[in-house]
Amino acid sequence: MSAVLSPPLSTPPAVGPHPRKWTREEYYRLAELGFFQGQRAERIGGYIMVMSPQNWPHTNSTCRADELLRVVFTATAWVRTQMPLALGLSSDPEPDVSVVPGRIENYTDHPTTALLVVEVSDTSLAFDRGDKASLYAAAGIADYWIVNLNERQLEVHRDPQPDPTQPFGARYAQVTILGPGASVAPLAMPQTPVAVADLLA
Repeated sequence: MSAVLSPPLSTPPAVGPHPRKWTREEYYRLAELGFFQGQRAERIGGYIMVMSPQNWPHTNSTCRADELLRVVFTATAWVRTQMPLALGLSSDPEPDVSVVPGRIENYTDHPTTALLVVEVSDTSLAFDRGDKASLYAAAGIADYWIVNLNERQLEVHRDPQPDPTQPFGARYAQVTILGPGASVAPLAMPQTPVAVADLLA
């Protein structure tokens, strides 16, 4: 009677080709080595996403949002343009504009939350409505705006809720679509509305 030999316990199981996730340390080391020179990159769910070059309407709307929100929040918060948020969830997104509590001198590393996140969307619209919205909801960000350049509207996402069907296990329960004639105030500054037309290029 022959014996059936099992492989040693230390032998790893055979694995076919599969995407590789990157740690935060690896991602920033790649950036230091110049791998993303001339490109916009973000780590989302462990994967490195390379963004399309910015056209003029995207740049214009990003600058408009930055300037308007600096006026709205004055000295009460730090308004940041295309800088990382260390949200956990294997993600370091760089939203077009983020408003974080406190001032720059209060931080020794990238912020881990935000009062408001704004993404300016044209070619990235499906990604911003899908993966990005789920990521921001999972991180507990209460106020997420998409400046939709394609349809010339502002999409205001609020009330993050768990949803296991979404990429990061959460979604926004409330989505409000606003046209150029409307205005909206950030949740963190309800007394200071912003005209949607002023956000559109």
